[in-house]
Amino acid sequence: MAAGWPYPDFPTLLDAADRAWAELAPTDWAEALGGHPRIGETGGNTPAASEREQQAVRGAGAEVLEQLAQENRRYEAKFGHVFLIAAAEKSAGQILDTLRERMDNDPVTESQVASAELRSIARMRLERMLGE
Repeated sequence: MAAGWPYPDFPTLLDAADRAWAELAPTDWAEALGGHPRIGETGGNTPAASEREQQAVRGAGAEVLEQLAQENRRYEAKFGHVFLIAAAEKSAGQILDTLRERMDNDPVTESQVASAELRSIARMRLERMLGE
């Protein structure tokens, strides 16, 4: 993507991002997933962005946060990576419900869902970064 900079407009930038996204190898996905904190936790490779996106989770009660922590551990044991969801504007309860629903997925399906969520997060961050 850097080689194509500057882009004439935002849609062209998003098209370039989509093309780059399609070329990612499984090791790239694993690296990207490894850079995200668990829902309800801080850290990751972009802590300020994650904090902003998980803002609604921070206000959840202790019981919901504990349930999220437990479900995160179950998810990681089953799928081998963090539960990933585009958390912006979602409540802790909505995220918990989605996490539980996705536990029924098989590993291939869940990999596809998680990668789509990762793509959504990347697009949202691009839009926010560029003020779109």
